[in-house]
Amino acid sequence: MGKHNPDMKKKVLVVGAGAAGMSCAQQLAEHPDKFEVTLVEAVGYCGGQAFSIDIDEKKFGAKWLNQGVQGGSFIYHHTMRMFERVGFKADPVKLQVAFGKDDTFWTNVYPTKLLADNEENIRTFKKMLTIVHWLEPLLGLLPIKHLAKLFWLPTSFTNFILLPMVALFLGTGNYTPEVPSIILERLCTSPTYGMWYPPDKVSVASNLPPMIVFPNLTEFYGAWQKKLEKMGVKIRLNTEVTEVVSRDKRGVVVKIKGKNYDQNGGSDGEDAEGESNNYDSPAKFESYDEIVLCVLADTAKRILAKSASFTEKRILGSCKFSNDITVTHCDTEYIKRYYEHAFNEEQAVSTLGGTDQSDRVKFAQENFKPMYLVRTNEEEASKLDLCFDCSNYQGQFPPDLPFEQHIFQTIFLNRERDSYLWTIDEIDQDKIIQKNWWHQLCHSWTHYALVVPWLWLIQGRRRTRFAASWTLVNAHEVACISGISAAVNLGAEYPRELERDKFAFLAFRLYYLFQYRSWYSRRLEKGDEGEGHDWATGYNGSVYQGPGVSKEERSMWKEEQA
Repeated sequence: MGKHNPDMKKKVLVVGAGAAGMSCAQQLAEHPDKFEVTLVEAVGYCGGQAFSIDIDEKKFGAKWLNQGVQGGSFIYHHTMRMFERVGFKADPVKLQVAFGKDDTFWTNVYPTKLLADNEENIRTFKKMLTIVHWLEPLLGLLPIKHLAKLFWLPTSFTNFILLPMVALFLGTGNYTPEVPSIILERLCTSPTYGMWYPPDKVSVASNLPPMIVFPNLTEFYGAWQKKLEKMGVKIRLNTEVTEVVSRDKRGVVVKIKGKNYDQNGGSDGEDAEGESNNYDSPAKFESYDEIVLCVLADTAKRILAKSASFTEKRILGSCKFSNDITVTHCDTEYIKRYYEHAFNEEQAVSTLGGTDQSDRVKFAQENFKPMYLVRTNEEEASKLDLCFDCSNYQGQFPPDLPFEQHIFQTIFLNRERDSYLWTIDEIDQDKIIQKNWWHQLCHSWTHYALVVPWLWLIQGRRRTRFAASWTLVNAHEVACISGISAAVNLGAEYPRELERDKFAFLAFRLYYLFQYRSWYSRRLEKGDEGEGHDWATGYNGSVYQGPGVSKEERSMWKEEQA
């Protein structure tokens, strides 16, 4: 890399205005004396997969609905700090999930016959987690489907219990059998990010994970865009980098075109049929000192084009993606047909493994309101459909909305491979509100063998950095950390208030070490009690108690009613 004149600002091009790109631009913009930042986005809005749509308030009880990105965990310290910076906040919620239907139904809220019939397998599962925990170097990358066979767990237990409980966390859907075992183990044993921690020896999962649901994402990202523009960031929407022409000691040369784009989803530059969108302006060439690619791995590989090195091609080309579609609808009859949406007295049991469960059953009779619904396919039990009951989950809806007024997002997975299994045509067309296509990362074991461990080989090389959730795990928080990390590697400082947050700082340092092979040095004195020092509570500081999240559920709804 050529020498940079310290008296001149670095011209940095950030490609992609999702969580990673916005976070990167934000951190670079904190140093106006060092950087001149240009942020380009192929679509006409900031936020990427995180946006909201307008809905009929009289019909559904709320004015808007978040699409694509719904919420996360209390370990999302960077995300919640970003909310607070532009005047937004998330709402807390205790997650309830309904897995399966009828005889294959189970839930984390109360015990069912399926769990009673699998008491011995559940005990084996608990032992399996312990063994995997101690033998992570040997078993960590083993796909879940092979791990289950190794411990003689029946296929039915794997399909109806193990795969669904992992699928909803990662959105991996029909690639869940290929997910590495370490993810299943950590989901159950990690006190920081384990959704199903601690594992229940008789009920698999009996906790109600404390989660957060996001505010209006279109408004949030719109406000963030205005903030960045006031800080000097040049944001150009409907603008696509079609090719990185060269990267050498003189800088980075890119080819850019303006383009038409429908905000209604898409597959990162392609429409639902995979056809390129029409451009509305001629291509031009622009020069920068550095480039940060905050786009999907296959998009990065495509636009690097002939300038891509052998290593970049191999690493980026090893990421697997699937094309999924979300159908936003209000067809309650479809939901009743395929999902358990309410307390099922016929399936409930009062004891498991000799342990009294009557209190859980009593609680569920009045309080079971599943937010996440998972359907196992009848023809191929390892294949799943995922569904949100948005009215139960998102914080802008009334807490006791009649079921007939609920709104849902049903996700059909892997068009190219599994569309023959889809029941999408059974949804009443008159009750469909919107359809959105997504190009989603598959968290296959190969991703953690061929991609994640080797990204340091291409990060920061040839004036190029990669920032997006695919660099580790598909989560909004990872995207934020990745964007900040790219900015730090370019010479920005990590936010001081987050450095005082011991969990946020630890998460950043570990990610930065993994991606850039450098341990970020502490800038503040230990014991500094400025802003952020009291944000991290709980085990290892993983529970966030800072700004950007409200203290009570449905605060968004309550504020709109005031």
